[in-house]
Parts: sequence; structure tokens; C-alpha cells
Amino acid sequence: AARPEEFDIVAINDLGDPKALAMLLKYDSVQGRYPGTVEVDGDSLVVDGKKIKVIAQRNPAELPWKEMNIDVALESTGFFTARAGNGKPGYDSHLEAGARKVVLSAPAKDNVDLTVVMGVNDDQLSADHKCISNASCTTNCLA
Repeated sequence: AARPEEFDIVAINDLGDPKALAMLLKYDSVQGRYPGTVEVDGDSLVVDGKKIKVIAQRNPAELPWKEMNIDVALESTGFFTARAGNGKPGYDSHLEAGARKVVLSAPAKDNVDLTVVMGVNDDQLSADHKCISNASCTTNCLA
């Protein structure tokens, strides 16, 4: 993020072990070595002294977002690119779990409130939007 001080990362939902996640953050193959501290404390990462809970939940509807007072859930697994239906969870399951908004990191397979490409149509973003897509990584690279 361009202004990381504006974000408070509360939790990470990943099926990976916190020790493995810490190593991947500390020694990122693209961004390089993380200059700060990355440690593991039980089921949490501690990044530069900030404790971040690690959860391993396959169904986003069962995440503790309400209890954790989550404003925005970033859905970046690639598994939930459509709304919930037919007994299957979807990107909007994060809302069911208590998140106030969802940002999908991939193109949606159905109608999100808005598909945003920064620098192209981000002026259309509204506080009323609950589920938005950030288009695709390729689209953002080209924009």
C-alpha cells in the first residue's frame, strides 16, 4: 500500500501454517527481504510488533469477522469469484460473517457492485458499494 499507516491488518485467513507464512513474508521472492521484524506467537504473526491473528477457515461465512470488527475483507484466494449460492460459499460470504465490505482481487463471475481499475474508473467508487472487484492483476498492470 502506498500509505500503510492508513491500514490496520487485523487477521489473515490462510490454510498455511503461521511459521510458513512468516517465512514467506520475511523472504519474499518478488519484493525481497522484509526489512522489519516478523515473528510467530502461537496462531498469530507479529510484524514490527503488531500482532495479526492467523485463521485457517475454508468457508468464509464461518470467519469471525463480526467479533473482530472487520471493516474490509480482501478476498484473494481465487476460489470465491461468485456470490454464494446452491449451498456453496462466495465472496459475499464475508458479509455474512460480519465484514462490512469485500474487495475481490480477481474478476467476478457475476455482478459485483463495481469493478474498479485504479486510474480508470475509481472515481465511481461509492460508500454504498459492499462488494467490489479490483479487476485482474493483468488489467491493473496495463492500466
